[in-house]
Amino acid sequence: MSQPNLDSIRKKVEDGVRLSAAEGEYLFREDVDLHAVGELADVVRRRKHGDVTYYNINAHINPTNVCIYRCPLCAYSRDEDDVDAYVLSDEQLAHQAQQAAAAGCTELHVVGGVHPGKPYQWYLDVLRVLRSAAPRLHLKAYTAIEIEWLSRISQRSVRSVLEDLVQAGLDSLPGGGAEIFDQQVRTLLCPRKPDARCWLSIHRAAHQLGLRSNATMLYGHVESAEHRIDHLVQLRQLQDVTGGFQAFVPLSFHPQNTAMQHLPRPSPLLDLRTIAVSRLMLDNFEHIKAYWISLGLGTAQTALAYGANDLDGTVRQERIHHSAGAESPEVLGVDELRRLIEEAGCRPVERDSLYRPVHRQGAVWHVRTERVESQPVGTGGTA
Repeated sequence: MSQPNLDSIRKKVEDGVRLSAAEGEYLFREDVDLHAVGELADVVRRRKHGDVTYYNINAHINPTNVCIYRCPLCAYSRDEDDVDAYVLSDEQLAHQAQQAAAAGCTELHVVGGVHPGKPYQWYLDVLRVLRSAAPRLHLKAYTAIEIEWLSRISQRSVRSVLEDLVQAGLDSLPGGGAEIFDQQVRTLLCPRKPDARCWLSIHRAAHQLGLRSNATMLYGHVESAEHRIDHLVQLRQLQDVTGGFQAFVPLSFHPQNTAMQHLPRPSPLLDLRTIAVSRLMLDNFEHIKAYWISLGLGTAQTALAYGANDLDGTVRQERIHHSAGAESPEVLGVDELRRLIEEAGCRPVERDSLYRPVHRQGAVWHVRTERVESQPVGTGGTA
């Protein structure tokens, strides 16, 4: 077999042919021109979405920072007796949900610690409180790590847990907890967390129930290009089977205040290369997010020319990345989101959690069912 090179990869991209793992690893090499890789990713992004870049109006709710896993990669989690440990009361949960609804949000993103002292019912009640306080908001809640814990403490199957969560108000799953699938790397990052097989099986079960989910990858710590590509290939394989993943979210590692704070932050160059290679490898994923909380505003905006087609949302009250030293704002206004997208030469389209366009008239919003018609984009400048 011939060795990968940029010309052969370009031909495959132009012809819509799937890239191999070896080709993905080649694209991560520092001596392969980053801008050329970005241009190829942009070809795929334009083919799928034209000039459209999505954003949504959302809020994060983190019910507790108490967590049994206490991973070395995490700056957010606490032990139950730590002075800054917290658990939000029902009143606090309801208040945050009502604030989000009043601010025009369409989604609540609900993730937190895996609290060893809370019973199964508490996790269900969190969703019930949020649903009651803000009935219209989409509840994207609980990572596969949290769901595995619920299955364990309830001695119920994952499918049964998911059915209970849906009855309590769950609408879709976030993609957190994936980190890097390679077990040797996971042993360094999150030694007590469930393994990759468990994460993938829970998302498979969710997709089989008709739930959609996202997928993430935490990069820029101790992993290699081979580990990143293995991660992407495993996601691609599951998507071939279920089609249930909506978006892939590459997460740039923030080491500050973690047990791994001796490591340097990933460079913006690695951020952009990871976005681009993800777009090229994940040919069966519609959406690649440039998560500005993790990347920072400048890099996220630039990523819209490197394969990303979604800038995420307003993200009110995000705690997890900011605990680890993220310097991005804690909330972003809609006007600023739209400006960032337009400056990158793209057309901003507000979406809901299922990527349906949202139409607003004053304080009233509704979801449109028609497909967004994208326009071809030229080869003009980017941010």
